[in-house]
Amino acid sequence: MPTPERTTTAEIIAAGRDLLEESGLAGLTMQSVAQRVGVRAPSLYKRVRDRDALIAAVAEATVADLIGRLEASDRSLESLAREYRAFAHDRPEAFRLLFGSAAPQESLDRAGRLIVHSAGELAGAEHALDAARLVTAWVTGFLHMELSGAFRMGGDVDAAFDYGLAAMRRGLAS
Repeated sequence: MPTPERTTTAEIIAAGRDLLEESGLAGLTMQSVAQRVGVRAPSLYKRVRDRDALIAAVAEATVADLIGRLEASDRSLESLAREYRAFAHDRPEAFRLLFGSAAPQESLDRAGRLIVHSAGELAGAEHALDAARLVTAWVTGFLHMELSGAFRMGGDVDAAFDYGLAAMRRGLAS
């Protein structure tokens, strides 16, 4: 009789996502995930080939989470940016993982298409991609600075974010 399964791929990925937030990418190891799900590390290899595959699975789940949030928004430029920001605040290490080689490009492109569509509604179809790149670069840069504590001159960071969104909307719509 075969040994009963003590964990699932979904549990492994969920544990990996939590460990990523708690310990950063360096803390996302096969051993730490195994401990979290209550098995010995060799048991994980039945479901996940190696650490790189684990990181890739965590990255895929991360992008799926982000896409779900973006798709649940009203898809306006402001709503997409606010959902992206909320995601970065909820899962800062996962947000950083999006910019590594583990992030699945096809899934990231799906998220990007939502932004291209919204930006195109403001800037026109001929400038949709350029406008989406502008929005994405500004919001991502803002978030990297915000998460790293780089806004040290005081003031209301939430108000600054809203100001930036309003300025982009005006600029793209003109």
